[in-house]
Parts: sequence; C-alpha cells; structure tokens
Amino acid sequence: MKLQQILAPFLLAFAASIGNAMVTIGQKKATTYSNPFFFGAFSLLFASATLFVVAMFFTTKGVSNYFYVNAKWFATTGAGLVLLNIFLYFLYRNHGAAYYTLYSILAIVTTSIFVALYVFNEKMNMYYWISLAFALLTIVFFMKGKSNL
Repeated sequence: MKLQQILAPFLLAFAASIGNAMVTIGQKKATTYSNPFFFGAFSLLFASATLFVVAMFFTTKGVSNYFYVNAKWFATTGAGLVLLNIFLYFLYRNHGAAYYTLYSILAIVTTSIFVALYVFNEKMNMYYWISLAFALLTIVFFMKGKSNL
C-alpha cells in the first residue's frame, strides 16, 4: 500500500477531528442560555456564512442547477447537522466531553455498517470487521468504566 493512500485520508480525518474538538470546546465553554437551540443556530449560522465566503473563491457557474439537483441531499445533510448539533450539545452539557468516546464509537458503527454497507454497498474485509468488533468492545468497556465511577 502506498504511503499516500494512507496519509491523505489520515490527514483529512485529522483536520476534521481538530474541527470536531473545536465544536466540543465551544459547546462546553459557552455559557448556558434558557433556550439551548440558539447555540446550535448561531454556530451553524457562523459556519454557513464562513463556508459561503470561502465558496465564493471557487467557481460558481451552474450553482443554481447544482442546488436544484442536490436539494434533497442538502436537506438530508442539514437535518443530520441539526440532530448532531442538538444531541451533542445536550450530551456535552449534561454528561461532559468524555462522553465523546461513546458518540464517536456509535458514529463509527452506524456510519460504517449502516451507511457504508447498506446505503453505498461498500465492500468490507476481515480487518474492517475486526475493527468494528473492537469499536463495540470500546462501547462496552466505556459504559462499564463510567458506571464504576
């Protein structure tokens, strides 16, 4: 296996994980407000505005057709971002950032099994299945560890 086949996905995932850590810090450090949904709304507004500014540095030719063709996928992703924002907010606020371990392992399982296998029919070899088994064991050990505190 070539180094670039491993390095490029690793660096992309690492950069995304930094963004994820920033989300965790923001959700945990922000002061509480009587309406918890404003945190997600303002965060997504800031993120959307930033992405629109960045997008203007690239081609915009045919963007209306792009929107028309992909509107249902924008809505699907938007709904996912809303769910992610709401439930991570309550998870971090009520249980702490350490529970990210539980969320991330569940995300691995749901994305790798449901999305990869059933939605996109991606192939998985023995090593993927072993890694998923370890992910499930991580959930068991994490919950056991938290219950003993």
